[in-house]
Amino acid sequence: MWSTNCNQPLWALVDCNNFYASCEKLFRPDLAARPVVVLSNNDGCIVARSAEAKALGIPMGEPEFKARPLLLRHKVEVFSSNYALYGDISARVMATLEQLCPHVEQYSIDEAFVRLEGPMAANAGDIAEHLRQTVRQWTGMTVSVGVAPTRTLAKVANHLAKKSSGVYVWNSALPDAAAVLRAFPVREVWGIGWRQSKKLLEIGVTSAWGLREANDVWLRKFLTISGWKTAMELREIPCINEEDGPVPRRTLVSSRSFGEKVYDLASLEQAVGTFTVRAAERLRRQELVAGGIAVHIRTSRHGSRPAFDATAQQPFFPPTADTFVMLQAARKTLDAIYKKGPAYAKAGIMLYDLCPVDCQQGNLLAEATSDKDAHSDALMSALDAINGKFGKGSVRFGAEGPKEAKWHLRCKNCSPSVTTNWKELATAFCR
Repeated sequence: MWSTNCNQPLWALVDCNNFYASCEKLFRPDLAARPVVVLSNNDGCIVARSAEAKALGIPMGEPEFKARPLLLRHKVEVFSSNYALYGDISARVMATLEQLCPHVEQYSIDEAFVRLEGPMAANAGDIAEHLRQTVRQWTGMTVSVGVAPTRTLAKVANHLAKKSSGVYVWNSALPDAAAVLRAFPVREVWGIGWRQSKKLLEIGVTSAWGLREANDVWLRKFLTISGWKTAMELREIPCINEEDGPVPRRTLVSSRSFGEKVYDLASLEQAVGTFTVRAAERLRRQELVAGGIAVHIRTSRHGSRPAFDATAQQPFFPPTADTFVMLQAARKTLDAIYKKGPAYAKAGIMLYDLCPVDCQQGNLLAEATSDKDAHSDALMSALDAINGKFGKGSVRFGAEGPKEAKWHLRCKNCSPSVTTNWKELATAFCR
């Protein structure tokens, strides 16, 4: 139990265990004790492993073809990435936390910081266990909860929680607190990148404790203010605020490598069209508009033929979230950079100069288009609502081309989108 002044807020880091692999197991009870791995785009490398897969020594980032003998020998269940499933399960976990606590900051798809104040801070251990059990009951996901006076120490506490009962409340009064920081590698401290880690190792700082005790002047000079803040947080002095998090998004990228090489302009147009549609949907979901679009195409960097790489962009006047406008601009931009002959391996688009839809600057020289904008907004909202209810791609744009196009990602082992597509609902059998 945490014994502290209940006026001092604490931070609980809630982290889903082995998130992608756990999502795949969620609707497959037959895999409860089986090793599971999830592959990257195009089924290339292993990007997620269940606890059982980790115990087999399957390395993170290993190409699937290299790991295949080990996967077959141990009957490991292999999945292609199913981002629709992962995104929906993440939203359910975050919604659960928001119902239980008033202040939740989502940090990543599988992590969130929860601020505990007053009675919640005074009973941090019980609250953390309640969060863990409720998330498990409501979503089926297992989480670890680390609680501490600062976000950085909450990250450390979460590492310890994963190795224990699932909950760890930091208490500097305990004799082993310093030992924990001495054993914690500095390269794993939240906020310390590899460049900063290299500088620290050069002067003999190898642990979180060494960073905590480092000279403030040196920290500010060589690790800048962010490194100094991290050290202060290890001293239990809160220095990292929500405002210190990522700056507001200014770009949005949608790109993929192709399942097969692409030679013709028509296939490239379909790929770029698909990426544009997906990016526009994400843009509207975040209530943003874009000031322009950039299109990028390239060949493989490996091989005997000379590489080809091209990018071009086109601004929008005024900024927009209309998929039709973006598709027209994307096609025009692609036509300007396409070169006949090369075997294209990847394409993508980037929406740039993003701003909130209610903060965009007006164009005094443009004609009044309020009726047209209202029609566009209504149409986009209707499309998003239909695809949200009946599954992504239920209503498609002609520019996307057929779903079975060869350029699409290899995705041989993709699980059903059981939570986001009515046609792929899980089937239950009663015996």
